Amino acid sequence: MKRKNIMDASDISRASTRLAHELIERNKGAADLVLIGIQRRGVPLARRVAELVRQFEGVELPVGMLDITFYRDDLSMLAEHPVINGTDIPFMIQDKRVVLVDDVIYTGRTARAAIEAVMEAGRPKCIQLMVMIDRGHRELPIRADFVGRNLPTSHNEIVHVCEECFDGESGVYIETVE
Repeated sequence: MKRKNIMDASDISRASTRLAHELIERNKGAADLVLIGIQRRGVPLARRVAELVRQFEGVELPVGMLDITFYRDDLSMLAEHPVINGTDIPFMIQDKRVVLVDDVIYTGRTARAAIEAVMEAGRPKCIQLMVMIDRGHRELPIRADFVGRNLPTSHNEIVHVCEECFDGESGVYIETVE
């Protein structure tokens, strides 16, 4: 496999700052916003954006975590005992502007599962999607509202978003499967 570095820690920091500003601008402030990170790597991005919004606007955005395992349309194809990372949404989503946060959008199936899980928890005012990387290849009519970087890929490439808390480094790279 060949590895190609796409973004380093400073690139991710700049993209996160831009995402936070775009979030505030599009929503005309931070009122009624809540962030829900999709387990695993969407959670640190959601926390990072919430901290940036706090710095820029002085508003503490609630941050939750969502495990979409049981909402996947391929659950029967996963391992007999899939790894469950847990859901923790310690706030009401009724009439809130919910921003789902993930590391990569590819086919759109994870986003669909996350939307289904959120709708089961209540009726938000709206649901928006924020991702660090949009790699294309949608199978469902879903698009991200906030994108750190568009990264056209082929089907034989794998995009990895590394987070310090999981990987010991921050960055984005592509591996080509030959």
